Amino acid sequence: MSGFKIKSHAKINLCLNITGKKSRLHKIETIVAFVDLYDEIKVKIINSDKHIISFNGKFSAGINNRNTIYNLLKILEKKRILKGVKFRIRINKKIPNKAGLGGGSMNAASFLKFLLNERFIILNKKEILSISRKIGSDVPLGLNPINSILTSNNIIERFKKCKKFYTLIVKPNFGCSTKEIYTKVRKFNKPLIKRPRKELFNLDNLKKMNNNLEKIAFSKYPRLKLIKFYLETLQGKVFVRMTGSGSALVAYFYSKKNCLSAKKKFKKKYKNYWCIASKTI
Repeated sequence: MSGFKIKSHAKINLCLNITGKKSRLHKIETIVAFVDLYDEIKVKIINSDKHIISFNGKFSAGINNRNTIYNLLKILEKKRILKGVKFRIRINKKIPNKAGLGGGSMNAASFLKFLLNERFIILNKKEILSISRKIGSDVPLGLNPINSILTSNNIIERFKKCKKFYTLIVKPNFGCSTKEIYTKVRKFNKPLIKRPRKELFNLDNLKKMNNNLEKIAFSKYPRLKLIKFYLETLQGKVFVRMTGSGSALVAYFYSKKNCLSAKKKFKKKYKNYWCIASKTI
């Protein structure tokens, strides 16, 4: 068998509002899009007594052996949902780690969706959601990578055929720990999204919103604030916002030309920082 190829797209939080805390996890509402930046996962059935998972690519260094796909396979086998088959899984990491782009979570979501689509496992919707959340709170979002809204009561609404826009995603040479950023949250806000709808993905509407984690991340990493100030000076940007818990910042554009021009200027000023011009899918 030649094997399978899976695209695992990066997730960006267009806005993020923290509304409370339940048990160990914070309650959030967020508007999410996916971009044409993706990790490539190659899967092959092998004759072995164990799965083999490896990483390569620009952002493969330092990934723990207990990664999200390993954890997913462990859960599936412990529950005897996946039986009688072993995989060699190679992930080409193009999405930076500790960036707020959901790289690891989206890898697990994409692989779980593959297992379901190819009928290696059979689960109902409730079981899929339960297993997804055991891997990571944002894994359910990646099961169907289209424009989505997660409400404060943990319900996901998805929206097809939203208007596409261009993004300049930048990341300095350091990452943010999601756990560390969230442990510093001291204030909760009232839910702002009363009725999820497609119109909320309009950039002119989104620029009025924010990411509640920015203040915490900027306090710990003042360079992030300076990068945001610079991005806000670039011609044609609609708004600039940190995604997730950072450290990636995203400048949003209606025009591809302005986005590419902004990338060129950013690379000239911040030569050692990673950046990519992308588009929502």
